[in-house]
Amino acid sequence: MSQRDGFTGGLLAGIAIGGLVGGVIGAILAGQRNSSNEDADQSLLKSRLSEKKAMKGKKSQLNSEESIEAARRSLEDKIAQLNTAIDDVRQQLGPVNGSTELTDREGSLDS
Repeated sequence: MSQRDGFTGGLLAGIAIGGLVGGVIGAILAGQRNSSNEDADQSLLKSRLSEKKAMKGKKSQLNSEESIEAARRSLEDKIAQLNTAIDDVRQQLGPVNGSTELTDREGSLDS
């Protein structure tokens, strides 16, 4: 029986010590693995963020190009409206200016 008691005590001590040593080694390796995983995750995250920024930059460039084009069209429309208004005013003032010139000419002819 004394051998059995020694065996049981040794077995329990081996289990406890093995569990502690295994836990410590596992914790150390897990910490190193998490550090490398975090580095890999961070680099992956950074690359994804840079891809998103690049896509956003392209979209904003397209949006800015589209907005520039829309502004250009709007300005062309406004210029066309102003030219039309100027032409209308010229037509309205044309006979007035023409009649005063005729009056001036007639007056100078009479003198």
